[in-house]
Amino acid sequence: MNPTSVFDLSKSEKLQLVEDLWDDLAATSEDVPVQEWQKKELDRRKDNLQRATIPAMTWEQIKTSIREGHVR
Repeated sequence: MNPTSVFDLSKSEKLQLVEDLWDDLAATSEDVPVQEWQKKELDRRKDNLQRATIPAMTWEQIKTSIREGHVR
């Protein structure tokens, strides 16, 4: 099969394409433009994390909490 569009690709081929594109962008992340609103949002989230009163959880604690059906 010779697809003429990305929309003609199978789901697995589309996922592979997205993964390949993401890897390419990540390899040259300094070339990816970051908008001012994105920087502000990242700063806002960082501030929220630093002010958080709930202690951070390890991945193991998170998995255990999910398995037990508890959420902090």
